[in-house]
Amino acid sequence: MSIDSGALGFGVGERAVYAADPWTTRGRFFPEASSPTRSDFQRDRDRIVHTTAFRRLKHKTQVFIAADGDHYRTRLTHTVEVAQIARALARALRLDEDLAEGVALVHDFGHTPFGHTGEDALHAVLEPFGGFDHNAQSLRIVTKLERRYAEFDGLNLTWESLEGLVKHNGPLLDAHGEGTRGPVPLPILEYSENHDLHLASHASLEAQVAAIADDIAYNTHDIDDGLRSGYLTFEILEDVPFLADLMREVHDRYPGLEASRFTHEMMRRQITRMVEDVIGVAQANLRDKKPMSADDVRQAGITFANFSEEMAVTDRQIKKLLFTRIYRNPEIMRIRAGAADIVTDLFHAFMENPREMQSHYWFDQIQSMPEAAKARQVGDYLAGMTDTFAISTHKRLFDQTPDLR
Repeated sequence: MSIDSGALGFGVGERAVYAADPWTTRGRFFPEASSPTRSDFQRDRDRIVHTTAFRRLKHKTQVFIAADGDHYRTRLTHTVEVAQIARALARALRLDEDLAEGVALVHDFGHTPFGHTGEDALHAVLEPFGGFDHNAQSLRIVTKLERRYAEFDGLNLTWESLEGLVKHNGPLLDAHGEGTRGPVPLPILEYSENHDLHLASHASLEAQVAAIADDIAYNTHDIDDGLRSGYLTFEILEDVPFLADLMREVHDRYPGLEASRFTHEMMRRQITRMVEDVIGVAQANLRDKKPMSADDVRQAGITFANFSEEMAVTDRQIKKLLFTRIYRNPEIMRIRAGAADIVTDLFHAFMENPREMQSHYWFDQIQSMPEAAKARQVGDYLAGMTDTFAISTHKRLFDQTPDLR
């Protein structure tokens, strides 16, 4: 997709008319005085970075368990890469960079230990009590579970940041009030009853670029980590024509280049091509729909920041390759099974004796709660655990702990 270079916002301070405006934000659930030195979206981003939840991401799995090696991505390094790409897209499209970065930084707060394996295991044990969804858990963290401020629980983020967190992947309700991707998680519905996040509309363009930045980041770094681990080879990557073309380009320009530099040259080109493709698509959609405000973006009925049809095919091919060669590799599946056992064992142990949650601020009160309320508290605690803390806690409570190496 071609780019209109004259419309790019590199080095331009003025936001576009369709960008979210921090000076006309819909505000916070608990009103606060504005800052003389920072916009509300800057304050949101800063609050996100200073949370316990953000720090925990450094010991949460992206794909490979941290013990596998120091150079594999963690949930934290993944988040930083997403934020970098989101900010680049926002700058090019003359959006509010702070809002885009904030949504990117908070988007994975709700992830459990051991990546999607932990989420699946926690959802299974919580299914009788409403299940588990990492996006809904992110909302719980920033509205309830972070306990930092004297006047409120959570972070008291702006409406726009919360909207972006909840809807960065698109509307959650259709025009008839039905869930667009199945039932809307109860924590999101309950919060929106008191602070309406307009679940049937799209989010701001800032949130949309954060969402597509997530795809670009993991499509790229999971290949990098796959090559490092040996689950992928350059020969395997040739099955995807887009990647084959990139490798040929690097080889022709730098014949005989060592493998580590070759990989990096290929990865940086992959990110560049995908970012430029999204910018071109977004520009075309903006020219077509001509939104004159952020609300026009929300009500346009489309996702402005997306891949072109050609790049969408490449995206699906890369995801299929990663799924078959890494995510469903028998050795990875063995490790995943052990990780799921750890999460399941801990849930049942905490339900039986909440006092085993020694660092939970409410463990004295949980035992007397109704079963559903107790299960949600246990789920909150488990979801907040890092890989390392979950493993060490399991070793404390059980005679045998699965080997995740």
